[in-house]
Amino acid sequence: MTRFTRRGTFGLATLPLLARPALAKVNKNGARPGPFLIGADISWVPEDEAAGARYFVDGVQKDPILILRDAGFNAIRLRIFVDPAKGYSRREPDKGWAGLAQTVKLGKRVRDAGMGLVLSFHYSDTWADPEHQAVPAAWAGYDLPALAKAVEAHTHDVLVAMRAGGAPVDMAVIGNETSFGMLWPHGRVKLSTSTGNPVTDANHARVGEVGGFDGFAALLRAGIAGARRAEPGVAIQVHNHLGRHWPIVREWTDALIARQVDFDVVGFSCYQQRAQGDWATTFSQYVKRYPDKGLLVAEYSSRKRYINDLVHALPGKHGWGTFIWEPIRHQEAIFDQDGHNAGEGAKPDLISQGLNGAEAPGGLASQQPAMPKPEPTGPMGHGGDYVANKLLDLYPQMAKDYR
Repeated sequence: MTRFTRRGTFGLATLPLLARPALAKVNKNGARPGPFLIGADISWVPEDEAAGARYFVDGVQKDPILILRDAGFNAIRLRIFVDPAKGYSRREPDKGWAGLAQTVKLGKRVRDAGMGLVLSFHYSDTWADPEHQAVPAAWAGYDLPALAKAVEAHTHDVLVAMRAGGAPVDMAVIGNETSFGMLWPHGRVKLSTSTGNPVTDANHARVGEVGGFDGFAALLRAGIAGARRAEPGVAIQVHNHLGRHWPIVREWTDALIARQVDFDVVGFSCYQQRAQGDWATTFSQYVKRYPDKGLLVAEYSSRKRYINDLVHALPGKHGWGTFIWEPIRHQEAIFDQDGHNAGEGAKPDLISQGLNGAEAPGGLASQQPAMPKPEPTGPMGHGGDYVANKLLDLYPQMAKDYR
């Protein structure tokens, strides 16, 4: 077997791990209900393994979940689509990547590793994010009450199936990056403030008739009801992608609370700031204004230690933790391939330094590619050998410091 090495190994075999998070006992004072969450979203792993991916640390091939666990990670977030065969996994419909069967299998691997499990519901057949919140094919033509019933039933049934498959969920994320709502147009929201991102602002400048916060809140309440019916003690997260933008976060959260959306913790995406200190401002203001809510970073990539320290330092243990997004092969990855970062590397911290695509997935809705792209062939996953790099060494130290 080819042996791979990395620099600066911290000594993973001897590191005392954080205990698996006890998220089933959520406090109502906003404080984290267990250890600080050092988490990661690794939903691409089954696709990549099917394409031949192998994972190495210190020259030894190993399950990537165990590599992360032994580096101090204690929680994994997974995403789930409604029917990926009709959307995300259309190219490999028999595989159903990020569908229920695949998610149960991966979730069981996470639980067998002794880690906490967070499930992010994309109420769509493909990506749901700030620029896309498409109604799944099975729900096409539904009005708002019918959509709410479908959301409640889907959320409930998924969580029941996860537990039955040996992968009970600690935290349910009711919608992914729902800054502008979900299940458009019935649950779409028009915000009163510019995001400061020219791509996002252009895409949301003229959206026509939408359901607004009333429609959005009705869908969130339905998802929360379904989750708590299936798992009465599950922690409930709502997810806003603009962790850098306190005025929008305040407007959004105030609107949800006024409409009786009963959540436990807010998750923010934190890929880029408009000005230095934006994340710190949002975090500090949030815990002051909403003292009965927790806060976590649901997605990030660059500035790893900085983001974790910000969240951990919040008063009253209101910072629950962080989840690095697809760290094996996305953005500033903690793995290398062929001697180079398996992602694209670190991204600009400030919007003025260049736009991070994670802020506005897919680019301008009005833009068309100059030349049509050929239909992809072959496996959807990314194969090859992934070798843990020195960025992974940040995490054992964080796990030790945050105990």
